[in-house]
Amino acid sequence: MSTYLFINIVIIFIPLILSFEKNIRYYKKLPHLLFSIIIVSTAFIIWDVFATKRGDWSFNPAHLVGVYFFGLPLEEILFFITVPYSCIFIYETIRFYTKEKYFKINNYIFLLIALLFLMLGIFFNHQHYTFTVSLFAGIFFLLAFYFKTGLLSSSFYWWTVLISFIPFLIVNFFLTSIPIVTYNNSAFFGKRFLTIPYEDFLYSFSMISLWILFYEIIQKRKR
Repeated sequence: MSTYLFINIVIIFIPLILSFEKNIRYYKKLPHLLFSIIIVSTAFIIWDVFATKRGDWSFNPAHLVGVYFFGLPLEEILFFITVPYSCIFIYETIRFYTKEKYFKINNYIFLLIALLFLMLGIFFNHQHYTFTVSLFAGIFFLLAFYFKTGLLSSSFYWWTVLISFIPFLIVNFFLTSIPIVTYNNSAFFGKRFLTIPYEDFLYSFSMISLWILFYEIIQKRKR
């Protein structure tokens, strides 16, 4: 078994086992999760394909099974399934076991944040990784503002993001320290927290946020 495949299994192992837990009943939410994965993960995979071909990052074949799709290792594709599965599980667990609180925030502040991220991306357009994660973050805030889901004012959302960053730090540390993923220094600031590029924090934030956003959008429409 490859190292990266093992990491994917660890990521999804507990949420998968607890999917049929009688209180959360996560298995009933899988159609909504699938909708989110198809939209968000597909967008990130397409970017991943082009970024890999461009040389923004690469994957260490010593830690892969050797199966590739569009230039991406199988494990990288699985990453965009195991991670949202686990993040949305955290979100549903928080929804069941905690009481939701809404923060009184002017939504136009988030519109301003979106604009700032988009401007940041334009300013660093020569750094492909910095540019793209800034773009995705800006798009998230724009979509959250447009769809008016109340997500950005919800304690459920913010607790999910904060808690999800704990496994993110652990997983990313192993991915970048072994290393399984190596980065082209010209594609980002070149600064790191331990072995993790600073841009990875914005990358993780935008992915988690977009997965939750589209998960909420389809749930509200179904209701």
